[in-house]
Amino acid sequence: METQVIYIFVDEVNQRLMFTLNLMLSDKGVKYQLENDPVRFYSVEGPKFVYSDYPFNQPYLTFSPAEILFENTVAPVNVEKVMWEEMEVLAFNKVPDIFASVFYVASLYHEHLTDRTDEHERIIGKDSFLDRQGWLNRCIVDYWSDGLIRLLKNKLSLELSARKQALTVVPTFDIDNAYAYKLKTGTRKYLSLLKDWVKWDVQRINERKSVLAGAVKDPYDNYDYIKNISERGFPVKLFWLLGDFSDFDRNIDWKDPYHRRLILQMNRHSVVGLHPSYKSNQQLGVLSEEKKRLEQILGTKVVNTRQHFLKIEHKKTFASLVGAGFTDDYSLGFADVVGFRAGLSRPFPWFNLKANRISELTLHPFAYMEVTLKDYLRLNTEEAKVVVEELWMEAEHYGGEFICLWHNETIGDTGKWKGWSEVLEYTLNFQNLAR
Repeated sequence: METQVIYIFVDEVNQRLMFTLNLMLSDKGVKYQLENDPVRFYSVEGPKFVYSDYPFNQPYLTFSPAEILFENTVAPVNVEKVMWEEMEVLAFNKVPDIFASVFYVASLYHEHLTDRTDEHERIIGKDSFLDRQGWLNRCIVDYWSDGLIRLLKNKLSLELSARKQALTVVPTFDIDNAYAYKLKTGTRKYLSLLKDWVKWDVQRINERKSVLAGAVKDPYDNYDYIKNISERGFPVKLFWLLGDFSDFDRNIDWKDPYHRRLILQMNRHSVVGLHPSYKSNQQLGVLSEEKKRLEQILGTKVVNTRQHFLKIEHKKTFASLVGAGFTDDYSLGFADVVGFRAGLSRPFPWFNLKANRISELTLHPFAYMEVTLKDYLRLNTEEAKVVVEELWMEAEHYGGEFICLWHNETIGDTGKWKGWSEVLEYTLNFQNLAR
C-alpha cells in the first residue's frame, strides 16, 4: 500500500526546514508536502498538521515554531533542555521545538557558536553542547525523529511507523605512516636513526635492524589483515596521507614507487580516499594538489576524505572539500571522546550554514576512534569493549553505519597496542549479531 502524504502548513518554505524534515520524515519513509498558502492547505484532503502560529479556525494539530528555522544567519540563542510530549527536547527562547532541536544538532549549529578549541584548533568533545546535555552517546536526532512519527501516528490516527535501516559495521583506517622503518630514505632515515641512538631506544634499534634485514615484518605493515577484513565482506575504507613532509605529516614520499604500488594494491580490496595533510586545512590549493596525487596513483576520481587529526574548521573545511570535488567526508567525530557528534549514526548531507542551504557533501559520522579509547579515555581493552558495545546498542535502535576509526599501526598487536586488535574484532563481530 502506498504511503500516505502528510501535508504541513508553514509560514515559509526554506532550506533549513527541508533539511530538517528530510532527516525526520523522508529518511524514515514518511512522505510529506509543504504548503504555505492557508487556503490551499484548508482545501487539501489528507492528514495534515501546522508548524506555524497562523490563526486557523480549524482544530489542526499545531506545533509552535521557534525562530531558528526561519532565520538566515547564525546567532546566539537561549537553549535549554525541557520535557515535551514525554520527550526531552530543546526549547529556544522558552519555545519547545522538536524540529528546531533536530536542526540545531544535525546542522552543527551549536559548534558554530564556540571558540573553545584544543592545540590543534579542534572543538573539544567533553566541552561540546551534546556532551553537556548528556546526549553525546545517543542518536538523539533519530530519537526525536522516531518520537515525532509516533506522535503523528497517535494524534492523526495514521498507520505510520518509522522505517528502520540496517546497521552496518564500516571499518575505516587512516594511513598516516605506511611503514615504521621501510622506505624511509635520506635525511628522514638518518634523523630517525639518530633519535633512537640518542634516546638509546634499544628495542627500536634492534627492531629496525631486523625489519630492514627482512627478518621480521615492519610493525606498521598490517595490510594483509586489512585485506582479510575486506574479504570477510566488510566495506573497508582507507584514508591515505600524501602531504609533503612536515611536523604533523610524516608519511612515506608519495612519489616512491613501492608506496604507490601499495596504495594501488589496497584499492583493489577496499576504497582508498584522501587523508588531507595537516596544513591543507588552511590552503585550498594544497588540498587540491594532494587530491590530484592520489587520483594520479589510482587512475580514478577520488571522492572520499577524512581530515588528518580530525581538523574541522566550520568556516572553511567542508566548503573547501566541496570546492575540491569531494562528495563524502568521514571526519565527523571527536578526538577526545566517543559518541555521535551530530546525533546520528547514519550518513546525512552537510548543511552549509554560511550559504544557508543543503550541500552536496555527505557526512559519515564515526562512533569511536581507537586512540580516543586508549590514549584519551585511558581504557584497557576490556573496558573499551564495554564502551563500544554501548555505542553499538544505541545505534542498533536506528540503523545506518557504525563507523570505527583505526590506524594501520594500531592493529598489529605490537608495542603499546598489544592486544588491541581484540577490540577491532569485537566491533566487527557485531555485524554477525545484526544478521
